[in-house]
Amino acid sequence: MLRVLDAVKTEFGKYGEVLDKVQQKLHEASNTIDKVSVRRRAIDRKLRGVEILPEMEAGAILSLQSANGFDPEESVETA
Repeated sequence: MLRVLDAVKTEFGKYGEVLDKVQQKLHEASNTIDKVSVRRRAIDRKLRGVEILPEMEAGAILSLQSANGFDPEESVETA
């Protein structure tokens, strides 16, 4: 019985190490999202005085709709 507990303790230590690595990666991802949000707000401030075009016109000017008819709004899954 003691050997089973020894084995469980060994595996649990490995589990903790992996969990720490996952936590670190999630923290890094969160920091990256925060940085992108700061950049987005800065760009939004600079664009405040710029006119907003209707979506169809903006898409045509920027060639956002590809030959296969891909629409980014349609690709987002809703739950």
